[in-house]
Amino acid sequence: MNHHRRAFPRALLCFCALISLLTTAAHGQTPSPSAGNAPPAPGVEPVQIGREADLNSGDTAWMLTSSALVLLMTGPGLALFYGGLVQRKNVLSTMMHSFILMALVSVAWAIVGYSLAFDTGTPWIGGLRFAFLRGVGNAPSEYAPTIPHTTWMVYQMMFAVITPALISGAYAERMKFSSMLVFSLLWLLAVYCPMAHMVWGKGGLFNAWMGGAIGAMDFAGGTVVHISSGVSALICALMLGKRTAYGKTPMPPHSVVISIIGAALLWVGWFGFNAGSALSAGPLASTAFVNTHLAASMGALAWAGMEWMRNGKPTVLGAISGAVAGLVAITPASGYTLPMYALIIGAAAGVVCYFSATTIKQMFGYDDTLDAFGVHGMGGTLGAILTGVFAVYAVHCPPGLDKAGKLGLVEGNWIPVTHQLAAVVLTWVLAAVASAVILTILKATLGLRVTEAEEYEGLDLNQHGEAGYNLEE
Repeated sequence: MNHHRRAFPRALLCFCALISLLTTAAHGQTPSPSAGNAPPAPGVEPVQIGREADLNSGDTAWMLTSSALVLLMTGPGLALFYGGLVQRKNVLSTMMHSFILMALVSVAWAIVGYSLAFDTGTPWIGGLRFAFLRGVGNAPSEYAPTIPHTTWMVYQMMFAVITPALISGAYAERMKFSSMLVFSLLWLLAVYCPMAHMVWGKGGLFNAWMGGAIGAMDFAGGTVVHISSGVSALICALMLGKRTAYGKTPMPPHSVVISIIGAALLWVGWFGFNAGSALSAGPLASTAFVNTHLAASMGALAWAGMEWMRNGKPTVLGAISGAVAGLVAITPASGYTLPMYALIIGAAAGVVCYFSATTIKQMFGYDDTLDAFGVHGMGGTLGAILTGVFAVYAVHCPPGLDKAGKLGLVEGNWIPVTHQLAAVVLTWVLAAVASAVILTILKATLGLRVTEAEEYEGLDLNQHGEAGYNLEE
């Protein structure tokens, strides 16, 4: 164990040094921000399709604001939400998961993740044309013709940041920090980037509107973000096993007060997540904004109502969990449906996720610490399927590419449901298999769990050498 503790920091330092050298080498190939559409190198396909003159300052301002809102969801939103739900001795370690992934994933996204997700490649994964952000400048891209390519890239970066952080809710209080870092990085490349490419990337399998074979509707990340992270969270919970004291001694949340602040920040940040996915400051953003808010409201009422009926009291934890469930479920449908349908989706999410996080988890006996699977896996699956049921608009065309982004009516057509089911099944399989393989490798090398003694002491002290509270209390 001591060997692993010494080896990993050295490997991390070597990794950082290697990245610095590669970035320096790549700098000479990267056009300056003022270069615009400079001629590509021989054999390299041009990467820009628009002119800086086509940019819209209002759209750019909205998308930069949305990027900040999505980052707000990870830190402080998710950090506070998860941090308040664990035991006091694990508060800092749990919040560290969200914070450090803001840094790690951002760097990985800039180096290779963005290219794998959004370069034209195979139906399953993109290429390396945008590696080290080559060709990602101030001119518009083929994905968003009224904002700079850099703005589109950083907006998508924030999605990539929060997705592996969601998984941490399943392995909190027992996974090694070193293993968490490696798992998150490999998972980003093996699961998130392929999913983002398949659903949103040019030529992706489920992006029929940009050359893909099958049309699956995912406005803001039901499959890409929530199903992929939720299913992976379940695999983590199963492969790591239960916490030592799980089911034996009470492990109440450290502070529901902190969690409710985090949930409120998630709610606010989600407007950037969903309404920002309209890619412009227009009517589509307004539709997604309203649908998002109503679904969250109905989810909170539904979960709290179920608790009230079954247990006699509605809890604060139940209300905030229901709001998050509603937000998760409306994500893929937010730009495709109507406000009254959003209420139905939110209500369904509150009920389904309540039973998933209570009855189903108790029935199968797995230890999903913070119900990442119960809320995100089940809520994302439900939302993706209901998107096919309640979709009013068929196609999300980037504004300006096809008749100003007008959408086609598909209400009552069951074909979208079959496409949604195909996307759901593939996401489940990819997330489960890839997560299991990565965790198996890590278990045989770095190891996955802290020792029983370290778990008893708390991960704040033994993983980070500090505590989030006064040790004399």
